[in-house]
Amino acid sequence: MSFVVDNSVALTWCFEDERTPATAALLEQVGELGALAPMLWPLEVLNGLLVAERRGRLDAPRRRRLVGFLRALPIILDAETAPQTWTGTARLAERFGLSAYDAAYLELAQRRQLPLASLDRDLRSAAAAIGVAVLGS
Repeated sequence: MSFVVDNSVALTWCFEDERTPATAALLEQVGELGALAPMLWPLEVLNGLLVAERRGRLDAPRRRRLVGFLRALPIILDAETAPQTWTGTARLAERFGLSAYDAAYLELAQRRQLPLASLDRDLRSAAAAIGVAVLGS
């Protein structure tokens, strides 16, 4: 595994107007080395695509193709996400004022000692504060 990927980065892979050289490089790295995400990642990604569809950014056939594309990526879902919720994730959410969802990505990166790929400003700031390397900008 090369890094922990969050929803903000993964969705840039679905929309040309949001992709940057940095996020494109992360996608290439995922293809080569794989990545890790908390168990909630597929739900967050699907929700982002459904919201984009409702807002007219894409249609249902394209959403289904993008789901297939993301699902096929070598991204391993962490089996410890749920048990960590009550301890490490909660502590990080409280300490940094993060949502439980964002704290789950941070907890995973910290626990597995991997960089965190995120575009979320608050999450990136919290990661830097605890010494987790941040990718994506």
